Formats: sequence, structure tokens, C-alpha cells
Amino acid sequence: MKTDDLRPDPDLLLSQVLAEQTRRGRLKIFFGYAAGVGKTFAMLTAARRESEQGIDVVIGYVEPHGRPETTALTEGIESISTRPIEYRGVTLQEFDLDAALRRKPQLLLVDELAHTNAPGSRHAKRWQDVLELLDAGIDVYSTLNVQHIESLNDVIASITGVTVRETLPDAVLENADELELIDITPEELRERLQAGKIYLAPQAERAIQSFFQKTNLIALRELSLRQTANRIRRDVDQAHLQRAAAEPWLTNERLLVCVGPSPTSAKVLRSAKRLASSLDAPWLAVSIDSGSSSSTQQNRAQVSAHLRFAEQLGAETHMLVGQDVAETILRFARQRNVSKIVIGKPAQSTWQRWWNKSLVDRLLETSGEIDIYVIRGDEHEQPPKLATVPAQSFDRRPYGIALLVVAICTVVSLLFDWFNLAEANLIMIYLLGTVFVATRYGRGPAILASFAGVLAFDFCFVPPAWTFAVSDTQYLLTFAVMLSVGLLVSRLTNQVRQQLQAAQERERRTHALYRLTRQLAEANGTEFLVNMAGWQLQEIFRAQVLIYLREEGQLVLRYGASTAIASDAPNPVVAAWVTEHQQIAGWGTDTLPNATALFLPLFGTTNNLGALGIRTMDVGRIQEPEERRLLESCVTQFALAVERDQLALAAHEAELRVEAEELRNSLLSSVSHDLRTPLAAIAGAGTTLLAAQESMNRETKKELLESIVDESQRLARLVENLLDMTRLESGQLQLHPQWHVLEELVGSALARLSKPLSNHSIQVKLPSDLPLISVDGLLFEQVLVNLLENAARYTPPQTSITIQASFICHELKLQISDAGPGIPAGQEEKLFEKFYQAPQKIPDGHRGVGLGLAICQAIVTAHHGKITARNAPGGGAVFEIRLPLTKPPETPTPLPKRAD
Repeated sequence: MKTDDLRPDPDLLLSQVLAEQTRRGRLKIFFGYAAGVGKTFAMLTAARRESEQGIDVVIGYVEPHGRPETTALTEGIESISTRPIEYRGVTLQEFDLDAALRRKPQLLLVDELAHTNAPGSRHAKRWQDVLELLDAGIDVYSTLNVQHIESLNDVIASITGVTVRETLPDAVLENADELELIDITPEELRERLQAGKIYLAPQAERAIQSFFQKTNLIALRELSLRQTANRIRRDVDQAHLQRAAAEPWLTNERLLVCVGPSPTSAKVLRSAKRLASSLDAPWLAVSIDSGSSSSTQQNRAQVSAHLRFAEQLGAETHMLVGQDVAETILRFARQRNVSKIVIGKPAQSTWQRWWNKSLVDRLLETSGEIDIYVIRGDEHEQPPKLATVPAQSFDRRPYGIALLVVAICTVVSLLFDWFNLAEANLIMIYLLGTVFVATRYGRGPAILASFAGVLAFDFCFVPPAWTFAVSDTQYLLTFAVMLSVGLLVSRLTNQVRQQLQAAQERERRTHALYRLTRQLAEANGTEFLVNMAGWQLQEIFRAQVLIYLREEGQLVLRYGASTAIASDAPNPVVAAWVTEHQQIAGWGTDTLPNATALFLPLFGTTNNLGALGIRTMDVGRIQEPEERRLLESCVTQFALAVERDQLALAAHEAELRVEAEELRNSLLSSVSHDLRTPLAAIAGAGTTLLAAQESMNRETKKELLESIVDESQRLARLVENLLDMTRLESGQLQLHPQWHVLEELVGSALARLSKPLSNHSIQVKLPSDLPLISVDGLLFEQVLVNLLENAARYTPPQTSITIQASFICHELKLQISDAGPGIPAGQEEKLFEKFYQAPQKIPDGHRGVGLGLAICQAIVTAHHGKITARNAPGGGAVFEIRLPLTKPPETPTPLPKRAD
């Protein structure tokens, strides 16, 4: 074993360093199979021990369930007060997360991890509160029963007949830093229940007859023990990696089966499956790519078929790369804490084993604590075939080039021999030619170059020259050394070449997956994602690609309609089956093999999105495990990207619906009051006129009629604002700009508001040299009306309202200021939001809908201007409008009249 093999995993060390740098709290869960096993009692006991060691321990929430011995353990430990929440007329006491974060102890006790918080809490579940505490660097102790694990919910419901509503994701339990099992026998738990230590007598009796039946408790206990055992197994594997132990820790069984191209591998895999099932142990199937010349395409296809067969049997498969097969297998086995290696019996004779040790012999010598199981295979068994690999014709060109290189070396050597160079130099020339052939064309042509070089050297340079006869026997040793060195160099060169190709292939897969993931992350829109993924997969796998997406319950072909496989009749049927069953099927598989493409499901985190079909030019390559994993990874990334885009679109639509609902609610709440007030005033005045029109004097009738007119005008302005805002929101507002005199627009607005402004002093300060402005006259007049009406409503009577304008640097500045109470601090921008109403008291009591200023901002913005609000230095509010000025058209000079 090399020293480098004993080093810890650098990625694991890096993750540990990062975890230490970003301090995160630790979570310890006291785990049991039912209520009453003593989880809370054990948690409090452990917390008291920590407190005695000087740790700052605080109780965030503990449910003693009325048990005196549990309550006694809480005495002397600081506790955070619960937060009362009113829900359906009942006051619930919930864990106060904010108080815990402010207190920030070293260790916090939070009971019942799967508890559902009351409505109105920050998080829906208590485990979410705990995650926030952990992110804040607080260690947490909590409790959990096995029936609250999400993945076991249906299993426990089938066992007990009770569906547990409060569950938590499995990831919370898996990511906990420590898990402590609190266990007692079912008989003891039932005795505690009957003694009233868990529930009161009537409730305890019902529990014994239902959930706490002995058969239920036995099954729940087994599930809790299995969950704990799985967690301990993961902890052992992690500790083994951290220690970089040279030998596996045989705390549990784990099998590794060696897979090769031999037909006997199928029987070996079945035997390994039966052995793993009998030991209830996980198992792995691995194959080694050593880069030897025997790794033909046919052999690689057989290895791929065997690995796919192992996956069907439930194995975790890996393709490893290494020169020394035995060393590579053992290194991987020690890294994965394998206890047993299963391998097929080699078909070697005795003299072959004496000359070259078999893989089994080498594993037996160096396996150490790992057991080796040798399985005799069935040589007549046919291996599982997942695809038909066409036979390749023998390529003679590399061998012809090898002979040509030897001929060139011979010519160069003859030239050097003419200069009387030593024979050793001539041998180097032939070795150089062998290295060149091995580097460029592989092992077979290199071997041919070695033999041809020896023969050429013998024929041309060994006395007697130009014959194959050898006069001096010492040349036989020269030939042997020359041939041996040539073969050795060709072998080593070929191994380096194979390793380089393997490294390049791994780099290609990694780069392809990275490029696809990056481009999918940058793109938005399903159409862009589909086109990008289809094009990238065509480039990566040199294949034809079909992409089917589910849209409104139908499977629609979104990419690849122009390919040859799109018109094949079986493919849409296979795509629909793959989408429905979420399984790989089609070309090269045992499911629906008549399809002309291999189909993979597009499955996101929650939805069946569709199916992707692919047909490669190289039939066998797509069946290789590493290539298949790359394809599945690319398909998964594409499915997640499509789902992300669909979720983003759904979220945007939901946001629009929420905004529309809020707008509708705000509109209804505002209109229901603001329309009712003038209508009630009009109805009241009209009813009074109708009932007492004969006895009513002239002045009273006039006041009532004026009230009807005023309220009607107010109602008309309210409806007009609502209609204007509706047009603005729908984008139907269109400007019709014309050249206007500002003084005329101001005068028209003042005339429309003569009644509301009658109790105010209006001051108009407009320069006489103001140029014409290009605006929509009706809309801009509405802006002035809204601003003046707003000033009249929010300022006391007898105060002044000033309208002044100026122009500087091709910009009109129009200000409307009042002498009222001004604008509350920080509300200057909120004034222009829809339905916003200032908190000031209105002198006339008539509060608007809150649309006037929002309409003003929309109209001014449509004119490419800007409107702002601020407080004046001497008091009051100032609304300022800035509009860009353009040069008005020149008025043509009239022609002089012709004298008659």
C-alpha cells in the first residue's frame, strides 16, 4: 500500500475547515419510537450535565406532559417565556424564536422537533425554527419520534392505522450532528402507560386499545432501531474517511464485486446479489479500465452490459481507472469500507498461474482484513446484452505506417553507418521509431515495429550483411535485449497513452456537464432552455435528440422535429410511457426496445415534465456506465432548469394575481366608503326635498340643492379618478400632445375647482415670457386639478395656495405650494402610491380614495417629466413638476396685402 493512499480525503478536510470557519450550531436529537419512552427526560438529564460543566444552557420550550420527575429536572435551568398566540378563540403558548435569538445561549432545549406552529408564527414548523437557531450558531437539543419522519409516514399508517399529520423532512434527521436512541421494551412502555405516567387514565386506556398495541410498538421499535443503525453506519463511514484507515472497519458488511467482459460475470453478479441479500448489506460493482490492448470496443460493451445488469440487481456501479487492477480494487475497497470482495474464478492453467499470478492470487496476498470470495462462473452463459455493437473491420493502416517507420529508421541508420557510427547508436534509432509508433498508433503496431526493427537491424548491419544469418552468437543477446526493450517501451508508452485518453475523456465529460449547467443557469424561458439543451446534447453525444414536454396534460414535441427519428411511429408512444412511469426505456433497453431512440424521463423535484429521446451514432458508447451517467446528469440538469423556469413563471403569475386581488380589495374597501358617502348625502338631500318641498323655505331648498350638486361633482371626480387609474393600469392611456399656454391650463383648472377653493387664497405667479408647452391638455389639466384639490382638502380654510412657474435650461418647473401641516417625515414618496392616504386630519372630513396623486405621477411620467413632494422651509407642502421644453413651431409671417 502506498503512503499516498493513507492520506485523508482533501475534499472532506476542506469541508471541515469551512464548517469550522463558519460556526454553525450543532443539533442533537433524542430519538424514540413512541411517546413515553423518556426522550424529554433524557434530554433534560443531558442538559443538566452540560450545565454542570459550565455550559450556558437555556430551555427554549419543553413539554413536561404533567410528569413530576420531568418537571423536577427543569428546576434551576433558565427558561425563555413562551409567546401567546390567539387562534380560534384559544390562547396557544408557542416557542418564542426571537427571544431565543436575542438571548443566544450556548445550548438551547427545544422539545418536539416535528411540532406544527400556530398560525401567525414566523415558520410553519418548529424544525424550521431550529434551523434558524443553528444558523445563528446556537447548539440545540431536541426530541423526535420515528412516526414523524416523512418517508415512513405511509409505512407507519399501514401498520398502526393512524396517519400522522406532523412530519419533518428526512434531511433534518440525516443532517443532525448527533442522534441518541432512547429505547425501552414495549412491555415496559405499556406498563408506564397503564400506571398513568404518560396519559391520564381514560386517555391511556384508549391509547392501549389503538396506537399503543403491542404489535404496533414492536414494529415502531424496529423502524427506530433501523433508522439509528443507518445513521451509525454513515457515521462509521465518515470516521473511516477522516482517519484514512489502511484497513476497513468491519462494523457492518459491505460487498464489492469485480466485473469484467467474461460471460461468467453474470453468474458472479447473481451470486453477489444473493450474498448481499442474505447479509442485508449494500454492495458495489466495479470494473477497472487498465488501458491494456485487450480493452477492445467489444470488451468495453460487454463490461457496460454487465454493469447495467448489476444496476438492475440493485448495485452501486463504478468504472475505475488504474494500471494495477488489484491495487486499484483494494484502494477503492478500503476507501468505501468494504468487508468482502467477490470475484470470478480465473480460467488459467497451472503453468500460466506460475508464470503470471492471477488477479485472485494477488487479491488474496494483499487483501489484509478483507475477505475474498471466489465464484466459479458458467462459461456457457450468455451475458446480458443491452445493445448490439457492430463489429469493426480490421484497420491495417497503422501497421503499414509502423513498417514505413521501420523502413525510414533503416535508411537513417544506413546513412549513419556510412559515417561509421557505433551499432549502439543505430539501435537507438530503431527504439526511437518504436516509441513514435507506440505513442501515435497503440500497442499492436508498436509490437510489429519492435520485431521489424530487430529483423531490419539483423539484415542490414549484422555480419554477414544483407542476410539473416548471424556469424557471432553475441548478437543473439543484442537481438533479445533490443526486442525486450522495444516491447517494454511500447507497453509503457501505450499505458501512458491510454491514461491520457482516459483523463481527456473525464475532462470532456466534466467540461460538457459544466458548460451545459452554466448555460442553463443563464437562460430564461422554456423555449430557450429547450433549444439550448437540445443543441448541447447533440454536440456532446454526437446524436439526434428529441425533447417532449407535458403541456396542459398533453405531450408535445418541442425539439427535434426535423430529425430522422422524430417520424418513427413507436417513439411518441415510448415517450408517453417514460413520462408516465418515470423509467428509462426504448432503444438499447429491455423495456419497449422497438423504439429507435433511448428515452429518459424529465423529472423535476415534484413534477413529471416530459421525456428526452436520444440516438447516438456510436451504439455502444451510450451504454457505457460513465457515458450513461453523464447523459442522466445532463438530463437531470435540464429538467431542473425547465422546472425552475416554470416555477418562476408560476410565481410571477401568482404575484400578479395577488397584486390584482390586493388592488381589488383596496378598491372595494375605498369605493365602498367613498361612494357611499356622497350617495348618502345626495339621497338624504333629495329625500328631504321630496318630503318637505311645500313647507321648506327658499334658502333651505337652495342649500340642499347645492349639497346635491357638490356631492355629485365629488362623486363624478371620484369615478373619473377610478376610470383614469384603470386606463393607466391597463396601458390604454394614449397622449395627444398639442401646444398650450400654461396660463390657460391653470385658469381652466381653477375654474373647475371654484367651489372647493372658495375658502382659500389663490396666488398665481406665472412669468409673462413662458414659452408654449407640448402636453395633452385634458390630462395635464387633470394633474393640476388633482394637486389643487389635494391642497384644498388637506389645508385649513383661509390659508393660501400658490401656483408659480419658471423655466431653466430647457425645463419647465411648476410648483403648487400650500400653508397646511405639511407632509409626514419619510412619506414623501409614499404619497404617490395607489390608495395611500396621509394620516393627517382633514378639515372637511372628506377623505379621498388615494388615487389622485398616483394619477398625477403616471400622467407626468408619460410626458417624460417628474413630480416630487417635499415640505416647505416655512411650513406647508410643495409639489413640484418638471417637464422638458421643446422648441415650438415657428409661426409663418403673413404676406403683406396687395394694394388694389
